[in-house]
Amino acid sequence: MSRIGKKPVIIPAGVKVVVEKQYFTAEGPLGKLTQWFSPNVRVNVDAAANSVVVSRANESRDAAAMHGLYRALIQNMVNGVTKGYEKRLEIFGTGYLFAVAGTELQVRAGFAHEVKKQVPVGLTVACPDQTHVSIKGIDKQLVGQFAAEVRAIRKAEPYLGKGIKYEGEVIRRKESKAAAKK
Repeated sequence: MSRIGKKPVIIPAGVKVVVEKQYFTAEGPLGKLTQWFSPNVRVNVDAAANSVVVSRANESRDAAAMHGLYRALIQNMVNGVTKGYEKRLEIFGTGYLFAVAGTELQVRAGFAHEVKKQVPVGLTVACPDQTHVSIKGIDKQLVGQFAAEVRAIRKAEPYLGKGIKYEGEVIRRKESKAAAKK
């Protein structure tokens, strides 16, 4: 039995959850999210305990694999519509910067051209200064995916640390060839 799967998801005040056929919907103060779930799992809303319980429909290997997965996805949806998610990135390098123009994130990362990324619908991207960017949204997967795509434009390299990294990420530094010759 999945340790994560058997925990109930507590529904906070102000969040409305609905289960219809194979779809789970969570609606809260920040927005509304919908998730399809497999027929191998059952999702039941316990109104008395104010929680959502995920259980297996059968004892197949697929049901066992999806039991904890769908419970975690439902928990992330409930957290998203109440608190939301945020990823922060920082850029380091001479002439490297972030800028937001309308629905585009503009990145100067040492290339001959400026890289422009279209901000997905449902995300809010803000630049408090030129070297930091904040990505906010209610969908954990969408926030993480967009942050990973922006970071992939120019990952921080290990010699000088130039590039894009998550705020608080530690880049393992290497010695250069010149330092090894001394």
